[in-house]
Amino acid sequence: MPDDRSATAADPAAAHEPVPELLVGLVLSPQIAGVLPRDLAGSLLTPLHERYPGVRWRLTAAEDRLVVPPADGLDLLEAARDRMLDEDWDLVVVLTDVPLKDGRSPVLTQLSPVHGVGLVAVPALGPVHVGQKVRQTVVRVVGHLLGHDAEDADDAEAQEELVRRARQRAEDLEDRPEDNAVQFTARVLGGNVRLLLGMIRANRPWTLVVRLSRLLALAAATGVLTLVASDLWLLAAAYGPWRLGLLGLLSVGAVTGALIVGARLWERPRRRAEREQVALFNLATAATVAIGVVVFYAAVFALSWLGALLLVDGDVFAAVIGAPAGADEYGKLAWLTATLATVGGALGAGLEDDDAVRAAAYTRSEP
Repeated sequence: MPDDRSATAADPAAAHEPVPELLVGLVLSPQIAGVLPRDLAGSLLTPLHERYPGVRWRLTAAEDRLVVPPADGLDLLEAARDRMLDEDWDLVVVLTDVPLKDGRSPVLTQLSPVHGVGLVAVPALGPVHVGQKVRQTVVRVVGHLLGHDAEDADDAEAQEELVRRARQRAEDLEDRPEDNAVQFTARVLGGNVRLLLGMIRANRPWTLVVRLSRLLALAAATGVLTLVASDLWLLAAAYGPWRLGLLGLLSVGAVTGALIVGARLWERPRRRAEREQVALFNLATAATVAIGVVVFYAAVFALSWLGALLLVDGDVFAAVIGAPAGADEYGKLAWLTATLATVGGALGAGLEDDDAVRAAAYTRSEP
């Protein structure tokens, strides 16, 4: 198989707006290249155009193992992201022989919508009709990377949203050498709001904390200790909503910062041409982590309120705080408990394995 092959789709029907053009890199592991169609890039143009007709598709294929065994899906994903930046591709799909797993369960695909990278474990497709299955899977993965789900296939509004995201991925910001890092990041954010929202949604940030066991364990332990500590009942009764809100915000920021810094999720561009893509990575990753922690905080608050109602006797609570123990007092106790439990989660975040945090922050798997 040649080392590098390219193909381009015919132009879609003329439209008033310029048709976005996306360059998708296909990286084929040499170990499975022999079982794939020789002109895989060319054979994908028609199904991509039929499924997502508002985009002009270009594909280029190259053989590259990317990582040296032993390696896992996360190593492969990060190597593919580096190759995508080097080649200036908009998306990359890797067809690999490396087994992909979500925990201990084997999966067919592993995706990072934040980075625009999709992995496909070709052996998981089975021994027959491999070419057809690969084409179907690649088309589906490309759509997922742009935030397009299977149930949206016939939804005109969803198709329009996919085209908008494709346009934003394809367009580069005007280079202004005088911009500092803050100015450039602000321009990236202002020009890619829809794309960022789509990347975050596709990344399912509400599932983040569920995959971090140490954070959950320490948060739960902190919450139980807080609920049974009468001194903290007094603090909860004395604090007003502004102070409780500020403490809650600080606790969410502490966990978010601990996850991003501890797992080295914040990246730096290696050269000027990578600045926009890396800025998008960083913004989407930070937002994903922050939303995941906010969801975690809200869940801890709800559980703390339920725990306070079940574990804290109303008469004892009233005697300790010297006032009637009504719904407001129970609510403030749950609020302070959620805040302290989340701070405990920040300690748990520091104990998490870096690979586990990175996998939770920007990957998703499909069987």
